[in-house]
Amino acid sequence: MSGTAITPEIRQRAKNIRLVVLDVDGVLTDGRIIYTDAGEEIKCFHVRDGHGIRMLQQVGIEVALITGRHSQAVAQRAQNLQIVHVFQGVREKVAVLQALQTELGISPTATAVVGDDLVDLGMMQQAGLAVAVADAPPEVRDRAHWVTCQPGGRGAVREMAELILKAQGRWEDLLRQYVTS
Repeated sequence: MSGTAITPEIRQRAKNIRLVVLDVDGVLTDGRIIYTDAGEEIKCFHVRDGHGIRMLQQVGIEVALITGRHSQAVAQRAQNLQIVHVFQGVREKVAVLQALQTELGISPTATAVVGDDLVDLGMMQQAGLAVAVADAPPEVRDRAHWVTCQPGGRGAVREMAELILKAQGRWEDLLRQYVTS
């Protein structure tokens, strides 16, 4: 799968981002839900997506999860990544997003939303940077400002984080932390 090009317009949109809002199933995971024989839900999260989230947080960008389902695995992953703004079981995603933007004093133009399915379109319309993962349906990809090369749960969030960090001129400083001279 191939994403959309990073145009000057996309770079400018990414340069303004102060809040990143992620759907969970299909964005932080590959969208599959696995149940054990005991009825426990299992989700797989990509470690590089998590590292991308931590890098965003490190430079002061707020990260939030807004998902329609409830899952202990999501609560645990959010805790591990120190994501403070976690909203599960949300039916009205746009209302939650707008309340969060108001609470944080962050405008829609300074908000990025990453979605993978039709239920995310409303939030994506409230974002200065609407991102669809590569394996989102055409209706979602067509309405996004930018589409990742990677599918959900397989590095799409990391790819979006790098786009923002590079557009804001913060990537090289972060990279220096990992490279010895």
